Amino acid sequence: MDVLGSVHSLLLSGPGLEDLLVKLAGMAAKVVDPPASCGMTTRYDGEPRTIVTSDPRAALIDEQQYILGEGPCLDVLENGEVVDVADQASEYRWRRYRDSALELGVTASLSFPLIVDDQIIGALNLYGYDRPNSFSEADRERAAAVADQAATTLAFAARAVQQSQLGEQLERALASRSVIDQALGVLMGQQKCDARTAFELLRRHSQNTNRKLRDVAADLITKLTGQAPVDTRTFEPDGDSDGPESG
Repeated sequence: MDVLGSVHSLLLSGPGLEDLLVKLAGMAAKVVDPPASCGMTTRYDGEPRTIVTSDPRAALIDEQQYILGEGPCLDVLENGEVVDVADQASEYRWRRYRDSALELGVTASLSFPLIVDDQIIGALNLYGYDRPNSFSEADRERAAAVADQAATTLAFAARAVQQSQLGEQLERALASRSVIDQALGVLMGQQKCDARTAFELLRRHSQNTNRKLRDVAADLITKLTGQAPVDTRTFEPDGDSDGPESG
C-alpha cells in the first residue's frame, strides 16, 4: 500500500481538518496487519486531549491514560520518542495503566510523536488486540509515515489559526490608527500645529491619564462631533465619484 500517495490524495480532496484527521486515524489503523485502533492526542490548555480516533475503543484507552496520569501516550507527549509495547501483559513501566489496558483487550501498542519544527504537538497511538508482538517492521514504517503526515496536517492547522489571529490583530491596529489619525487632524486644526506636535500632545495626555492612545483619540473626536469615531477605511466611494458624468 502506498501510504504517502494515499495521504496526499486525502490532502488534495480538500475535506475539513477534522474529517481529514479522522481519515488519517482510520488509515493508520488499517496499515498494520491485523488492523488496530488509532487515537490522536494533543494538548489543549496544558491537558492531553484525544482529537480523533478510528473507533470508540481507542478513545477509551486514551482516556484511561489521562485519568491515571501514566501510559505510552503521555510518555510520547513528554519525551517525543516512539514508545513500542510489544507485549502488554509483560509491560510494567506503567503498572496501573497496564491493568486497565489488559482489561480493555490491548495486547500490544505503538505510539508515535507528532513533531513539527522540533516541537511535540501530539501523539498517534495504535492499539492492537490480536496478539503480542503484532506489529512488524513494515507495520511500523507504514504507521510512521501516517504519523508524519498527521503532524504536518496539525502544523498547517495551527499556522492557519495563528495567521487568522495575526490578521485580526492587524485589523484592530489599523482601525486604531485610523481613529488616531482623525484625532491628530482635529488637534492640528485646533492648535494650529504640525502633525508631530499634535501627536506629542495626544501622547502626553494618554500618559497623564493612563489610558490607551486610541481611547484618548476617540474621546477627542466624540467631544468634537458628538458621535463615536468610525474607521474611515470602511467608507466606500459613490458610484459616480470617479469623475463628472459625461454627457
